[in-house]
Amino acid sequence: MSAIDLFSSFRLGALDLPNRIVMAPMTRNRAGPGNAPTPLNATYYAQRVGAGLIVSEASQVSPQGLGYPGTPGIHSEAQIAGWQLVTEAVHAAGGRIFLQLWHVGRISHPSLQPDGALPVAPSAIAPVGQAWTLDGMKPYVTPRALDTAELPGIVAQFRQGAANAKAAGFDGVEVHAANGYLLDQFLRDKTNRRTDRYGGSAENRARLLIEVTEAVAGVWSGERVGVHLSPTNPFNDIADSDPEQTFATAVRALDRLGVSYLHLVEPDPIEPAPSLPSPASGAGKTMTPLDAAFFRPLWRGTLIANKGYDLARANAVLQRGAADLVSFATLFIANPDLPERLRRSGPFNAAERKTFYGGSAAGYTDYPPLGT
Repeated sequence: MSAIDLFSSFRLGALDLPNRIVMAPMTRNRAGPGNAPTPLNATYYAQRVGAGLIVSEASQVSPQGLGYPGTPGIHSEAQIAGWQLVTEAVHAAGGRIFLQLWHVGRISHPSLQPDGALPVAPSAIAPVGQAWTLDGMKPYVTPRALDTAELPGIVAQFRQGAANAKAAGFDGVEVHAANGYLLDQFLRDKTNRRTDRYGGSAENRARLLIEVTEAVAGVWSGERVGVHLSPTNPFNDIADSDPEQTFATAVRALDRLGVSYLHLVEPDPIEPAPSLPSPASGAGKTMTPLDAAFFRPLWRGTLIANKGYDLARANAVLQRGAADLVSFATLFIANPDLPERLRRSGPFNAAERKTFYGGSAAGYTDYPPLGT
């Protein structure tokens, strides 16, 4: 039997993947009017069908979930129709694609919210930094803390988003609980200071994520549902005093639901683990690396590893059995035929960061494939 590597096939639930290369979800801010995908977006995704699985850019499940200009949604008929253009193009080219379901929570601005309302969050704590609005960068505002009675409505937004993704022709969905957005805000104690059943203990702070995932799995079978977590990512001014306990609790609870995969943003491979104050002594303790190997014993399903992987590191994590699939982000922006480039060990196009967010075809669909 040949050794497992990136080019080995894999069975993900009901899907046969030709390789273990995943295109990670990446916000590109190129949705059309009404935050609906367009033929340009369909071209972009269809160019990248060499991936065993594509996970779409994050897509807000409601107008309240919007946090940036030009990001696609999955809550209107026009958005469903726009995403159908994408799924039809991907499937026609032989690919497989999941939609990432998103609510940004406090990472928004009243100018982006219905009727100029405050963004919502687990607790009324403003993030440090600035929001990207239609009128440029503006300081974040203090969000409104969601009332306990409103949380079933948040769950319903994700449930409807999952149903709309099915109507749009996706092969499955991924719940976005990473990178400092709403579900991550509930998970971590820097942003969750609640005293109801959704705050306090790690079990309580994971409750909304579990309820959302159960609701989504009720629309799709569990084998068509993944969850995205980033236990140590500080993006969007977020942190936790004990991420090992918090995320081990969340992953164990998710594992009991029987969903298909866990998509994990690992610590940066070139940065040392940070030190956190011990609650008992105040002394610093080095944090356990919350990487794929840490979560592997806690997770019975498929595990997707993500963070700056190259070919050698990707094959190594697969061969150790710490992960089953590996996702790539920036490399896929600049290299639509990334799997073939990885197979040949390059060459790789360089990504132009100035065209990452917003704009048109430039820096989006015009990166040259091999042989051109």
